[in-house]
Amino acid sequence: MDWDTVSFDHDAGITTITVDRPDRLNALNRETLVALDEALDEAAERDTRVLVVTGAGDDAFVAGADIEHMQDLTVPEAQEYARLGHEVMDRVETFPAPVIAAVNGYAFGGGCELALAADLRVASERAVIGQTEVDLGIVPGWGGTQRLARLVGDELARRLIFFAERIDAQDADQYGLVGDVVAHDQLDAFVQEMAEDLAEKPAFALQAAKEALNQTQRMNLDDGLQYEQRLWSGLFGTHDQREGMAAFVEDREPEFE
Repeated sequence: MDWDTVSFDHDAGITTITVDRPDRLNALNRETLVALDEALDEAAERDTRVLVVTGAGDDAFVAGADIEHMQDLTVPEAQEYARLGHEVMDRVETFPAPVIAAVNGYAFGGGCELALAADLRVASERAVIGQTEVDLGIVPGWGGTQRLARLVGDELARRLIFFAERIDAQDADQYGLVGDVVAHDQLDAFVQEMAEDLAEKPAFALQAAKEALNQTQRMNLDDGLQYEQRLWSGLFGTHDQREGMAAFVEDREPEFE
């Protein structure tokens, strides 16, 4: 847990992973991606019921991939960098608990892609978000072309990527790119309250719901419905299912594991 570029905190089932390179606006170089990957391992080994991902300082969530690191990459080196970035984003997307991106500032390129990989996105009023890679002579390389279109629709995703637009938090909210916009000094408290509410929910049910929702982009409707049916029925007999239903019938608050 001794990383130079990532900090890790775990308390009461809530794990917070912070990209900690404020002097570089939390840009993601190879070292930071490896640290994020290892931090996700650590979070998975803990009793993490909710994962929060954010950036250090007041200016940036993650300003993107580290351009100084990228500018002289060969094609094979770029392929390896893309593979590593995809691996980290995929692990965020499939993490076995809800993931909240607390977008506290600039979220460009790889930073936008990190936010897109989360389940929920909460933005500071100061946040500015965009897939800005075209202006660097490249395209989104860590899932942005796929996840952005699925979230906001094809036409809007094309406009945002083609024009490398940087949109403020209010526009991001209007477009459905984030779920909440809050005052900058209230972001941490808002996300903490959201995380605490989720942490009180039955963990297996949330994990199953996340798995089913993730399959909407990977399966056709018939296969997705069958997958949902298997997840639903598989939760019967668990402590949380029995407790949740008993509490409802008995008109009391449930005590989930």
